[in-house]
Amino acid sequence: MYQLDITLRRGQSLAARDRGGTSDPYVKFKIGGKEVFRSKIIHKNLNPVWEEKACILVEHLREPLYIKVFDYDFGLQDDFMGSAFLDLTQLELNRPTDVTLTLKDPHYPDHYLGIILLSVILTPKEGEHRDVTMLMRKSWKRSSKFQTQSLRLSDVRRKSQLWRGIVSITLIEGRDLKAMDSNGLSDPYVKFRLGHQKYKSKIMPKTLNPQWREQFDFHLYEERGGIIDITAWDKDAGKRDDFIGRCQVDLSALSREQTHKLELQLEEGEGHLVLLVTLTASATVSISDLSVNSLEDQKEREEILRRYSPLRIFHNLKDVGFLQVKVIRAEGLMVADVTGKSDPFCVVELNNDRLLTHTVYKNLNPEWNKIFTFNIKDIHSVLEVTVYDEDRDRSADFLGKVAIPLLSIQNGEQKAYVLKNKQLTGPTKGVIYLEIDVIFNAVKASLRTLIPKEQKYIEEENRLSKQLLLRNFIRMKRCVMVLVNAAYYVNSCFDWDSPPRSLAAFVLFLFVVWNFELYMIPLVLLLLLTWNYFLIISGKDNRQRDTVVEDMLEDEEEEDDKDDKDSEKKGFINKIYAIQEVCISVQNILDEVASFGERIKNTFNWTVPFLSWLAIVALCVFTVILYFIPLRYIVLVWGINKFTKKLRSPYAIDNNELLDFLSRVPSDVQVVQYQELKPDPSHSPCKRKKNNLG
Repeated sequence: MYQLDITLRRGQSLAARDRGGTSDPYVKFKIGGKEVFRSKIIHKNLNPVWEEKACILVEHLREPLYIKVFDYDFGLQDDFMGSAFLDLTQLELNRPTDVTLTLKDPHYPDHYLGIILLSVILTPKEGEHRDVTMLMRKSWKRSSKFQTQSLRLSDVRRKSQLWRGIVSITLIEGRDLKAMDSNGLSDPYVKFRLGHQKYKSKIMPKTLNPQWREQFDFHLYEERGGIIDITAWDKDAGKRDDFIGRCQVDLSALSREQTHKLELQLEEGEGHLVLLVTLTASATVSISDLSVNSLEDQKEREEILRRYSPLRIFHNLKDVGFLQVKVIRAEGLMVADVTGKSDPFCVVELNNDRLLTHTVYKNLNPEWNKIFTFNIKDIHSVLEVTVYDEDRDRSADFLGKVAIPLLSIQNGEQKAYVLKNKQLTGPTKGVIYLEIDVIFNAVKASLRTLIPKEQKYIEEENRLSKQLLLRNFIRMKRCVMVLVNAAYYVNSCFDWDSPPRSLAAFVLFLFVVWNFELYMIPLVLLLLLTWNYFLIISGKDNRQRDTVVEDMLEDEEEEDDKDDKDSEKKGFINKIYAIQEVCISVQNILDEVASFGERIKNTFNWTVPFLSWLAIVALCVFTVILYFIPLRYIVLVWGINKFTKKLRSPYAIDNNELLDFLSRVPSDVQVVQYQELKPDPSHSPCKRKKNNLG
């Protein structure tokens, strides 16, 4: 066993892979086909300076150290910039060595791709036993399995620090953008980046003057602000997206607590982007030790209750509620280190808010005893608690995760949650003990249900998956079959296959048509909701387990070393890129349509009682309105509102209240993901319950 200490110094004269004649390089180190270290990304630099250190344990010197350089492309496949290898058998033991490696492309060996400068020290590890070697080999195998479920610890640290304010951005429109297509138009979209935070707008087809009307928030971590990088792109199916232009917003030049309308000229391109930017000071997240419990203080608790009382309905509609999470401890975690232990820490996420605990070293039963507090902007949000193993030399290993919808939380109850895999489809090793309190204003929560939900600014790139495509097809087929079976049933009534049923249907048809009024439509939906509710409370629950979805939700092992042969497969990938784009689009459309049907079903099945009660209230209101007010008056009011909305509020964000409501209802896939697994009977924490608030 040997220890290899590497210092990645810098690169010189690297290959340009971006349109601007630069690259965003980072370096991967691999031994035996396994990634052992990945450097940070240096943006827009062909002579990057890293000065990063890594410590690697090497079992056999006959395995060379492979160095591969890539150009980072946000939302796209990273470009190969060259590779080299270091023969470890040529290194002198215990002696620092400066190494210069020339990068090559196996397909184009004559091309000069620059050099990488390293400093290395190879040291023998004495006194190692064979069992440690075997354990190391198992650890490497396990780390390859975890590779797709890991993240860099430095990224987590950076994402979880307390933020000092919110940058609210509304992307209004683009004006006179550059035409990138042969038809003289473009399909523009915009990417925003503030530090590690990213956001991508929707695509506006065939226009040079797009109207986006999208709003999103970034967190401000620095007192002096920061710079938002903005790039405009043209979506090109089957090819790489075309670059339209870029611009920046210097937040340090903007005053706080004030909305600024900005018209930004696109550099390296044509046209303008129109934005509204607002900086607000805020401190909606915090961390403290378990000994400092704000909710145990009666005065603090009364103040929070007053803050979210029904009398303060119209005071700051965005402030819906208060969440307190006590991360107490975990038991029986997975072994991630060669020592037979782990170095676990915990990340707590609510939408775009992220905080984490300290690391407990060399422990499979860590105690954190930390309290996290958040302001709730949407009561339909899902609290995610993820446990990682810290590794100073490379990526943090994923150990387990739980996702808890806020509306399913029992206040003040300490519970043992079984940790799940990354897809939230099955258990992994270990449980985590949490105690959670949620206080919210029900009226504010109901009103917020009818506006667009907050989007995460950290996006996951869509990937083509045979299992996911098949699962979405089955879900889509089940929704369509409901309509097909209903059509067959109605047709059988016309064919008199069952005379009593056809006679009853005929009489019902005559009665309904003769007495039909418009208000009966929401009334029928209201009766269906009420009928299902009484079935549930009477114990005759007609909600069926979605076994198809549950069977299809299995761990999908991604290839650990997918990019090992990027350069060799480049030509083949270019040929199938267009087909892959189409398949991904079909996969996503199937998911959206199936989810839409499942959300309607789950509304009537009382999957989320809060939303079903809200639907009952809305249907009651619609029934009364349609009964007492003539239809022409309703249409007249609707039309006047639509025609004058742009005049009354030029920068209003268009939305559909019904779709916003349904977006809060979980699909069948989400129901399975949010389902709480039963812990082992040995994990039975003492429970103390408080009254549910809100």
